[in-house]
Amino acid sequence: MSFCSSLSSSARPFPLFSKLKQSDGDHRHAATVSASPRFKASADVPDFLSADWLESRKKRPFGPRLNFSAEEAVQHQLDALKYNDQPRPDYGIEVMYRFAGFDPFERSPYFGPFFDLGQFGRFRRIFHHSTYRVLLGHKDRKILSSLLVKENRFKQRVWIQGSRPEEEETFEFTLVQRVGGSWDGYWLTESLLHDGDAFSGGLAY
Repeated sequence: MSFCSSLSSSARPFPLFSKLKQSDGDHRHAATVSASPRFKASADVPDFLSADWLESRKKRPFGPRLNFSAEEAVQHQLDALKYNDQPRPDYGIEVMYRFAGFDPFERSPYFGPFFDLGQFGRFRRIFHHSTYRVLLGHKDRKILSSLLVKENRFKQRVWIQGSRPEEEETFEFTLVQRVGGSWDGYWLTESLLHDGDAFSGGLAY
């Protein structure tokens, strides 16, 4: 005997349909009685999203967004560094760390030389180095050039005027758009290089 035929021979009428043969008045009553427990049960289930879900999303730590273009990703990072200590000290550097596309378990050429940047403290100290500190609270900036090297690779050179007298430097951002994985489609910073020999005198980080 086939599976389908065994089902058809053993199946019994569903109680709701068996009551459809009653009069219109009885049918309406039967439908109301059988459906009301379902509605009551569903009313007891809480909403999947809390009432303050949208506000909590707005308050999430600022970092890469899927809808950011490469140019916007650079702009947001520079804005964060310009207002580095708002809303708390070195918040701008925290934003830079979220945009950083290196593996925290491997030495990275993010700043040029291969540094161990897995700990945020080390990453932060380099920004307070005499060369990179010009970015913190800078007064002005100017985009010198932008180039889409490949479909998923972008470079931009930026001139920075610092907050101290006669303080100016040029930096080059390299961003890569990830393909696959949890960061698929996001533009992350592969490197932020000083346009010169930033660490010629060495660096204790």
